[in-house]
Amino acid sequence: MDEPLYKTANNIALNLTEAGQTLATAESCTGGWVAKCLTDIPGSSHWFDRGFVVYNGHAKQQMLGVSAATIEANGEVSEAVVRELAEGVLARSNASISLSISGIAGPGGGTVEKPVGTVWFAWSYADKVAGVVRGVKTVSEAQCFEGDREAVRRQAVMHSLQGVLKVLNVT
Repeated sequence: MDEPLYKTANNIALNLTEAGQTLATAESCTGGWVAKCLTDIPGSSHWFDRGFVVYNGHAKQQMLGVSAATIEANGEVSEAVVRELAEGVLARSNASISLSISGIAGPGGGTVEKPVGTVWFAWSYADKVAGVVRGVKTVSEAQCFEGDREAVRRQAVMHSLQGVLKVLNVT
């Protein structure tokens, strides 16, 4: 077991439980690793709703409603795609918070514009004012991680978990 990942996932569990929130995921390059970390925590069924592994464009479209036009215009590893993924997760789950990841873990697949290690992330959540839901808010960002395939994927998992804590205003 990866102790830093477990500790971060456990922190998420405590904070989601305290806030009465639930989480769901959409993962591409991490292949379900985030969901595995979250479900390593005993009692995760109380706050983890589901995880989607959408490794190719067809799955992203079919399972989470990502537009073919968005993929065509931006590529699967893009801000536009991860935003649609995160919002698609919220629309197709019972979760109040979602995260999505799409990246190039390597060793191949990179380009000059998107080198190996490029990973896009998005987190969506209900935007509430005085307890009234006013819509969905989505934040996104890209990172470029160093290392081999395993290192890139592990860093992406940790970064996505840390992003959930930011959404929960824990960090």
